[in-house]
Amino acid sequence: MKMSLIEKDFEFIWHPYTHQKNRSPSIPIVKGEKTILYDENGNQYIDAISSWWVTIHGHGNKYIAKKLYKQAKKLEQVIFAGFTHEPAVKLAEKLLKILPGNFSKIFYSDNGSTATEVAIKMSLQYWMNKGEGNRNKILAFNHSYHGDTFGAMSVSERGTFTLAFRDKLFEVIFIETPDGKNIPQLQQQIEKYKNEIACFIYEPLLQGAGGMRMYDPNNLDSLLTIMKKENVICIADEVLTGFYRTGSFFAGDYLTQKADIICLSKALTGGTMAMGVTACTQDVYDAFVSDDKMKTFFHGHSFTANPLACTAALASLTLLQKKKCIERIEEIVIQQKNFLNTIQLFKEKNIVKNLRHVGTICAFEVQTNENDNYLHNIGSFFTDYCLQNGVYLRALGNTIYIMPPYCITKKELKKVHSVITGFLESIIKKD
Repeated sequence: MKMSLIEKDFEFIWHPYTHQKNRSPSIPIVKGEKTILYDENGNQYIDAISSWWVTIHGHGNKYIAKKLYKQAKKLEQVIFAGFTHEPAVKLAEKLLKILPGNFSKIFYSDNGSTATEVAIKMSLQYWMNKGEGNRNKILAFNHSYHGDTFGAMSVSERGTFTLAFRDKLFEVIFIETPDGKNIPQLQQQIEKYKNEIACFIYEPLLQGAGGMRMYDPNNLDSLLTIMKKENVICIADEVLTGFYRTGSFFAGDYLTQKADIICLSKALTGGTMAMGVTACTQDVYDAFVSDDKMKTFFHGHSFTANPLACTAALASLTLLQKKKCIERIEEIVIQQKNFLNTIQLFKEKNIVKNLRHVGTICAFEVQTNENDNYLHNIGSFFTDYCLQNGVYLRALGNTIYIMPPYCITKKELKKVHSVITGFLESIIKKD
């Protein structure tokens, strides 16, 4: 008897971030168009989290597809050691003009995790190349998330995602995000290790996978000022926050103090191809320019600067800078703010708490008798409810958030808000 796609999926596939015991069947998606995902039975779902925060222009974008088709007929892949190509050079040139800081070089990799791996290795070797190998400690924020490879896990929160590997991760000094009151305390921690700190990695303004935690740019500026004074290399992980997610082109645009290294991925290619970018300043780069071959940065990937990925990124940037897209982003920001105002009633009834917003993203927690955490059961109930009502949202435990594609219509976003409201009303009915 012929197996269905779902049966084959159960037989052959191991899905990410998915509890395997008695797991629900995965929904076979056969088509994506703009904000809508279509399953094999013709059901439609508004993709309100941009398929893990990547598809900023929606699915099946014809402009990006045409650019990819044209490039695929010319050059689909080539080793990037000893060779170069036009899409990689054009993308680097374009990015360096818009990045928030004085960056001079682009290093390509495969995804967000590898972009942060590159940044960490770059920082540690920078000090070694300068004859200061004792500067080998790394600072990171509590509740941070920088990826799932070992270096990226090491600089991430020690919690659910990293527990199985805790004794294999390298030592990191974790500090709290600045809140305006704890700056002196943070300064003391930095002062204690100032001659040993190689770098500080941070998600500016928004800690995504850590629970959509948001914090003030002025406080981050104060912390970065201290870091700069002690010559600590500052690494901005803008894998999530880049490309207008926080309302500006990059979260770093809100800051006076700029990063020395910046990491990009996710929306970089409009969600079309896997790609990572690590950009650095001339000072960082110069530490690797030497007659000593051992000062070479020995890092690379088979698909470094893949021509198709570079082409997709260039096409995405073109769309992103169009007036129509900017205007829609501004409209989404307003709609999200207004939605949070409309659910204040649920806050007064102790159904939700910590309503917050930055740029096109809004988030809040559902109040329960349990502690806030990623494994909270309410997340799966919420996702099921939304799917039954034609919307795809994936909560972070009891943290509900919306991060829509920029092509979402006012009517579609209104439906997303309405479905969430319906879920909150269902909680009241149960109580």
